[in-house]
Amino acid sequence: MRAVMNDEDLEQQFQKDGYVTIPFLNAQEVADLKKGFFDLLLKSSGNITADEIGIGIPITYDFTFIDKNPEFKQAVYDIITKYFQPHVKKWLADYRPCIANDILKNTDTGEVPLHQNCAFVDERTCISVSIWFPLVNSNETNGTLQVVRGIHTLFGEIRGPMIPWEHEGIKHDIINHHLKPMNIKAGESVVLEDSIIHYSALNKTNNLRLAIQLILVPSEEKSIHYHMYSATNPDKVQVLEVDTNFYMQFNPWKKPENVKVLRSFSYQPFAINKNEFGENIFAPRFDEAAPASFSHKLKSFLGFTNAAN
Repeated sequence: MRAVMNDEDLEQQFQKDGYVTIPFLNAQEVADLKKGFFDLLLKSSGNITADEIGIGIPITYDFTFIDKNPEFKQAVYDIITKYFQPHVKKWLADYRPCIANDILKNTDTGEVPLHQNCAFVDERTCISVSIWFPLVNSNETNGTLQVVRGIHTLFGEIRGPMIPWEHEGIKHDIINHHLKPMNIKAGESVVLEDSIIHYSALNKTNNLRLAIQLILVPSEEKSIHYHMYSATNPDKVQVLEVDTNFYMQFNPWKKPENVKVLRSFSYQPFAINKNEFGENIFAPRFDEAAPASFSHKLKSFLGFTNAAN
């Protein structure tokens, strides 16, 4: 597996835990990005709503990537990558950005449900990462990032916004028993593997909680997107080749158009129960060996790279 971090000690910690915390930007850079955050909000057209897409589930979070205005998304991407790029080069082993988000939490809002990020690369060969960067001191009271430590690249290889999540039925148990909060100061960041399970609670303070997310992939790798179009093919997943512009126009709940299909494969969604989660939390990664106790459920993944279109 290709290295993620330039520093050997950080690389070992990242591979063990699925994340590392590092010093990232100075106070002036934080202030500049905070100003840019509010200046750019004038270009926002508002988030896509549950009613508009017909999913029947309220959208409880405010992320740039679900804004209706591609120009706003591009402006956010430009300012974040401008400030982050020198630091990305210092810490990460040749990664390029593909998605940038400003994240806003007002008082008593902003819960981000327990989830794993989409898969942006073939995770049997390399790793995509998110840099999560609070613009204010972040803690459990204002809804900081919380992660399930050490089970990255273990569950959920096939991940996309329209693919049923195998942990949905046990999410409350995971939230109650397995999360570690990232209590860090403005200027510090968490670099996390996109396959790590994570969550963010409501902001219970009277102040705004502002944060930035930048998703990156290895520079030499194609960026991919797993799409299941449940309306016509609920047992088939397409692997799409995408780029940064794809995400500027992206609606996570609609079928992508005019995108290159690299391959497709049959896939039967399944659910992991609480016992299976506990039994396999320290099992081998899926890029090393499938955990025996639910290997039958993973059968549809194991040969997916050779599946015919």
